[in-house]
Amino acid sequence: MSEAYFRVESGALGPEENFLSLDDILMSHEKLPVRTETPMPRLGTFFPEWGAGAGPDQSLPQGSKLELPLWLAKGLFDNKRRILSVELPKIYQEGWRTVFSADANVVDLHKLGPYFYGFGSQLLHFDSPENADISQSLLQTFIGRFRRIMDSSQNAYNEDTSALVARLDEMERGLFQTGQKGLNDFQCWEKGQASQITASSLVQNYKKRRFIDMED
Repeated sequence: MSEAYFRVESGALGPEENFLSLDDILMSHEKLPVRTETPMPRLGTFFPEWGAGAGPDQSLPQGSKLELPLWLAKGLFDNKRRILSVELPKIYQEGWRTVFSADANVVDLHKLGPYFYGFGSQLLHFDSPENADISQSLLQTFIGRFRRIMDSSQNAYNEDTSALVARLDEMERGLFQTGQKGLNDFQCWEKGQASQITASSLVQNYKKRRFIDMED
């Protein structure tokens, strides 16, 4: 059976997301706390919580605190025009960075944010004075968790790994699946199953269609 969807690699760890990637599309809709630095005309209607403070043209007043999806916050952010400023989500602030540096393995990353590394990398776009600390924390968190993830993937053959995988962020889950696939391929090679030649799905589907045509 052919694949219905071929996974496109995420580009979130680079300067821009890859919008052919489902992971990046979902990640770009994660909410980011922001503060407006200038009145925003005709946007008060979309934020009922600021309806009382909206002007006659339904503008959002300066200093409004909102939660916007990442893609919209990136589109509005401009250092020169100062349309809005971004507040760091709690899991990237100093308190949580201290927890990660102490022992990153005890943290349930998926509960805190399923796209922890990708979303954190995109925060560097906003020129925060804490960017250097954020990037270092992301790197050290990944290094600290990587060995345990790969060790678990190599020592969990035919075992229930749902409890472990539930605590991983989406990128870590991809690494875990890659490790398990490598282990499974190696086990097949040891059993002499790796060199077996099988008919491709295209050939099998062609034979099925031909058989149906003959019956008709």
